[in-house]
Amino acid sequence: MLNWFASGGADYARYRPEYPTALLDYLLSVTPERRHALDVGCGTGQLTLLLASAFNKVTGIDPSQTQIDNATPHARIEYLTGPAEQLPQTLRDINLITVAQAAHWFDLPAFYREVQRIAAPDAVIAIISYGVLNPDETIWTRFRQFYYDEIGPYWPPERQLVDNGYAGIAFPFTEMAVPEMEIRLQWDLDALMGYLSTWSAVKRARDAGQEGLLIRFYDDVRNLWGDPARTRTFSWPINIRAGKIG
Repeated sequence: MLNWFASGGADYARYRPEYPTALLDYLLSVTPERRHALDVGCGTGQLTLLLASAFNKVTGIDPSQTQIDNATPHARIEYLTGPAEQLPQTLRDINLITVAQAAHWFDLPAFYREVQRIAAPDAVIAIISYGVLNPDETIWTRFRQFYYDEIGPYWPPERQLVDNGYAGIAFPFTEMAVPEMEIRLQWDLDALMGYLSTWSAVKRARDAGQEGLLIRFYDDVRNLWGDPARTRTFSWPINIRAGKIG
């Protein structure tokens, strides 16, 4: 059995889904200049690395040193540790500012002040999230029960902002239209459970002594799955709030 009760930066880097090239194509289509991109709350660099394929320089910043320690290195990426609300004074003339799956933790007014300070002319900001996992139909019912009924009470209130695609947050920028897109992956059982291990709600449930709840879910999914090496299709809708900063 996969030990999915404890996770850290290494598991986050290994199991969190990667963003599709369609997301990069969209960001490039609305960003006139490609000199310097900044990925705030970058985690282990899933989006940061994608941006590095197109920008001359990319800075990734995250408040967690553990996340940064497990980020994938790249010649055009500089990783820094620090809060979104107090970005390094050396940052200037940023053409694209991204926040992926992290804006719900920010003090947004303070962050937006920093955005205005560091933005280049015609700069773009994109707040990105992926919604609730759409699992294979074999486990769909059991997964939804786990997500909403069993693990649901252990999600922080901010999680609702992610599930809603950040639709309700303040966004004081000239907003742009965004096409529909999704993440779609083929996963075996270990990959699914590894991903779930990175959820803050799973950590909170474990800390609250609810290992039994987690074990029951694992056992039920394993029985429904069949051969654990078999891969099944999983998808997430990608939600983006994108806007011109100036």
